[in-house]
Amino acid sequence: MNQLIPTSTDEQGNILVSGRDLHGFLEVGKDFSTWFKDMTNYGFEEGKDFTPISGKSNGGRPRTEYAMTLDMAKEISMIQRNDKGKQARQYFIEVEKEYKQNQIDVNELSPELKMFNQIFQTVAANELENKKLNHKVDNIAEIVSLNTTDWRKTSQSIIKKIAITQGGYEAYRDVAKSIYDETDKRAGSNLKTRLTNLRKNMALEGASKSKRDKANKLDVIESDKRLKEIYMAVVKDMAIKNKVWENEY
Repeated sequence: MNQLIPTSTDEQGNILVSGRDLHGFLEVGKDFSTWFKDMTNYGFEEGKDFTPISGKSNGGRPRTEYAMTLDMAKEISMIQRNDKGKQARQYFIEVEKEYKQNQIDVNELSPELKMFNQIFQTVAANELENKKLNHKVDNIAEIVSLNTTDWRKTSQSIIKKIAITQGGYEAYRDVAKSIYDETDKRAGSNLKTRLTNLRKNMALEGASKSKRDKANKLDVIESDKRLKEIYMAVVKDMAIKNKVWENEY
């Protein structure tokens, strides 16, 4: 298989992709830093989906690189909605298949080893089915366990899975908006107005503009116990409606 985009593996054997290499292949119009920041807004988490790495430009100036998981690279490729994105995503799928495939030529095995190989393939298939079942159970458990303790992280994870059922991560913002709208409807609130007021209060308290700009509707919900409970109920209802436990990632 031709190497369209370089990949590497970490000490645990996970396949990694350079964000800058993917950016170059996709021929994105935006500069790398702006583009990568935009991509992380789709719910990707530092330390889980990508890791910043200190690097240097060709001229020797310091710059930040990003090592992405293969799953993140596939999802970002899908978000692009163009031929280069489709080509990159299909390439990463093939990279993953090739990485996982047993490279032994079965035809060259002895009859005894062929028999053991068949047994191994059967056991592997059964284990895969068990993993799929466990995956569904984990998804259901995540929905049921959504509570005020770690509600932000868990709800964003569920929203990502809902987005997949609606066509992919490009649907993430639409799903998030629908949940906010339904929260407003059930609570009789206006999150947009509350966010504006929150930022005004932050300004009066001396918060910097960059900090005020980072404030979002989740921060509004955080400060209101009733809103938080309604928001979590909406996330759960939408997850159940879209049967997110049926997804295989």
